[in-house]
Amino acid sequence: MNKKMIYVGLGFLAAGLLLGWLFFGGTSESSATTENQLEEAHAHEEGESEIWTCAMHPQIRQEEPGNCPICGMELIPVKASAAVNDSEIQMSEAAARIADIQTVTVKAGSPTKEIYLTGRVTADERNVSAVTARFPGRIEKLFVNFTGQEVRRGERLASIYSPELVQAQKELLEAVRFKETNPSFLEAAVRKLKQWDLTDTQIQNIQENGKVQYNFDIYSTQSGTVTSRNISEGDYVGEGQPLFDIANLNKVWVLYDAYERDLAWIKKGDNVSFSVPSMPGQRFTSTVTFIDPVINPQTRVALVRTEVDNPKGKLKPDMFAQGVINSELDNLENALVIPKSSILWTGKRAIVYLKRPEFEEPTFEFREVVLGPEAGDLYVVTEGLEAGDEVVANGVFKVDAAAQLQGKRSMMSPEGGPAMTGHNHGGTEMEEGDDMPEQTKTSEFVQGNVMDMSNDVPKAFKKQFNEVIDAYLELKEGLVRGNLDETQESSTQLLSALDKLDGKVLSGHAKDFWEEKKNFLFKHTKLCKQANTIEGKRENFIFLSQPLIKIVEAFGANQKLYVNFCPMANNNKGAYWLSNSEEIRNPFFGEAMLTCGEVKSVIN
Repeated sequence: MNKKMIYVGLGFLAAGLLLGWLFFGGTSESSATTENQLEEAHAHEEGESEIWTCAMHPQIRQEEPGNCPICGMELIPVKASAAVNDSEIQMSEAAARIADIQTVTVKAGSPTKEIYLTGRVTADERNVSAVTARFPGRIEKLFVNFTGQEVRRGERLASIYSPELVQAQKELLEAVRFKETNPSFLEAAVRKLKQWDLTDTQIQNIQENGKVQYNFDIYSTQSGTVTSRNISEGDYVGEGQPLFDIANLNKVWVLYDAYERDLAWIKKGDNVSFSVPSMPGQRFTSTVTFIDPVINPQTRVALVRTEVDNPKGKLKPDMFAQGVINSELDNLENALVIPKSSILWTGKRAIVYLKRPEFEEPTFEFREVVLGPEAGDLYVVTEGLEAGDEVVANGVFKVDAAAQLQGKRSMMSPEGGPAMTGHNHGGTEMEEGDDMPEQTKTSEFVQGNVMDMSNDVPKAFKKQFNEVIDAYLELKEGLVRGNLDETQESSTQLLSALDKLDGKVLSGHAKDFWEEKKNFLFKHTKLCKQANTIEGKRENFIFLSQPLIKIVEAFGANQKLYVNFCPMANNNKGAYWLSNSEEIRNPFFGEAMLTCGEVKSVIN
């Protein structure tokens, strides 16, 4: 019994010692570990403190989540970037892959350009001759009866009777009789006949035969094709009158019209590959022999003359020709070139995004460049890049948009900082009483030039877009008159015309630009249609006009349009609209202030 009590006591003592060690003996080490973990967590939290922003209003930046004070959208965290300055934008591998970002390497070389020319085939002027009457008379017989007949040099063309020539022959025979006593008369008579193009043989035959020849033959002066027959049998002709035109078509000219912008690329000796509609699939090669030193003031083109051998006569005068020259500038050896798709145009400035290879994540640097001449699908770069640099060639608009959202340097904010958006791009319609979004400031709007993409827009899209412009102008006139029924019909037509637009036919910059502008345009066109008052329609007309103006500036139109500005519209913030007349007819106030406004620019 005593032993049992001793064992129980020892057990309690051991348990007490163990608990004491756990609670008191390990305190120091446990506390140190806990402190280290807290410090690391605190440091981690400080190093990665998140900034929250609005996807549609990146100028809003807060240190805690919440809603955007402008549009009410939920704020999203801004991902920390390893880029070192505001000129660099970093994306994740997944984001770059989804955006289909592709780069090309800047290379040095001799840029070539394909210059497309239109022209027509003509006869070589040096091989064209006119057969004229050397003396007056009557056409007795024609040996060439139709235009297009082939003749050889010295071949008889016609026979002519000339009373004056008969009299000259009589004078020659009379002078022969008295040549011993008065040889000067003979010399004068012979000279007179030679001036009328009689040969020495013909004159000698007249002297030997002693008879007057009444009909004389006219001979071809060269081999070729009769391109014009100006006489018929029995016609009376005067001295010097054209009888036939003969052209040798074994060598012909092809005359092309070259625009001013292409003249620097065209040189004497360049080969022009061309085709004619009558022989599809067959190409000919001609050589540039002359470039007109004078520009035609009406057509603004210069004549480029080329020569081509035509031994089989396949090429005929006045055939149309489509030619192409692959040319390079002599002064651009080892020039740097980049694709056109790499360039963002902002008026006078050209911008590219340069890939920074030293970063693990895809990182791109905003870079302004100076461009040289255009070379087909490429541009020569004179400043801003070096050989071996990588620039974004596909998805450059998406990279620039990401830079704008992060407040980096971008096309719209070349100095950095968030791009100020002038309106609400949110997908939800505004509640009654909400402030309508502001337009871009007048100076920013007028100076915010867009890239000319008219050559990149297919004809099918242009035709559909012209219907949009026509419907827009009808809506504008209805607002001028303040007729609610008329504006309801025209706003419905405008929305219908917009729905018919097939943006899938667009590509490259034009597609990206259309995708950027269309949502805001569609949204306010729908709101304009849904508005039940003329004031509501005018209010939405303000905001649908701005993207439409930019699209017209970029894509072009089938008519001359005027960009007008009213400083009192939109609560004295100013508003723009398009018109096809220089006369100011204000759609925002109608008859109350019909002529309020001014023309800011003209879109030809």
